[in-house]
Amino acid sequence: MKILITGGAGFIASHVADLMIDNGHDVVIVDDLSNGKKENINPRAAFYHASILDRTLADIFREEKPEVVIHHAAQISVRDSVKDPLRDMEINIKGSVQLLEHCKDHQVKKIIFSSTGGALYGEQDYFPADENHPMRPLSPYAIAKLSVEKYLFFYFTTHHLPYTALRYANVYGPRQDPCGEAGVVAIFCQRMLKGDQPVINGDGNQTRDFVYVGDVARANLLALQHEVTGEINIGTGVETSINTIFNEIRSFVAPGTPEVHGPAMPGEQLRSVLSYQKARTVLGWEPTMPLTEGLKRTVDFFRHMQ
Repeated sequence: MKILITGGAGFIASHVADLMIDNGHDVVIVDDLSNGKKENINPRAAFYHASILDRTLADIFREEKPEVVIHHAAQISVRDSVKDPLRDMEINIKGSVQLLEHCKDHQVKKIIFSSTGGALYGEQDYFPADENHPMRPLSPYAIAKLSVEKYLFFYFTTHHLPYTALRYANVYGPRQDPCGEAGVVAIFCQRMLKGDQPVINGDGNQTRDFVYVGDVARANLLALQHEVTGEINIGTGVETSINTIFNEIRSFVAPGTPEVHGPAMPGEQLRSVLSYQKARTVLGWEPTMPLTEGLKRTVDFFRHMQ
């Protein structure tokens, strides 16, 4: 099957591309390299240096005729979305809708969208949050993800374009960039390996659901293989504090690193954890990477990058 992956040179989508290629699919990557890196691009993939906002995207669809689109291209920083909501809207909403128009015009059979879990649900009423939890997006980034989910539903009901929106928890692993909330793993790894002092925001008791990038890639493969339309959480169902992440990474890298706390980030979410029961039921997916092992692999990746 021919699959076009937007943002395919980025952290998560490059792992998705690798897995799709390993499973015999023909992959086309579209990335403007604003966040992605050339070294992440699988040499067996066709690559177009382009943005989802570019007019040339129509030419790429005509040339490649993808059967499925996996959409990861985005402005990925929550904090940057707060600083510049217009830019976030331009890329994450307008760019996504233009992509959906190309999918409609070129008879794409399905689109898989990288959405977000914790950022959509906001401060939770219950733990872990399932897909029916009230949505309280607290940033333009999260608002854009929710908007695209609504556009996906419109294109499905009006234009018969099937979709699966995978609501990721905090993804970590090799190739991760130190940006966004989940970037704390990369930040701690890089700073400790360089002998610098990481700083924990606030008391460090805020929790997140950390899911390994290899498990996320596998969720995309299963979404491709199953005829499932709608939204699906991809997380572990386990809350892990930032202090725990710090101490785990410290034990692998620099056991003598002191635990230093800085000011809390204004408006930072206190607890976030996702239920993956729907993913288990409809996709046969569940997380398989233990946190300690996943952190070790991430540390090893950054150590080899030194």
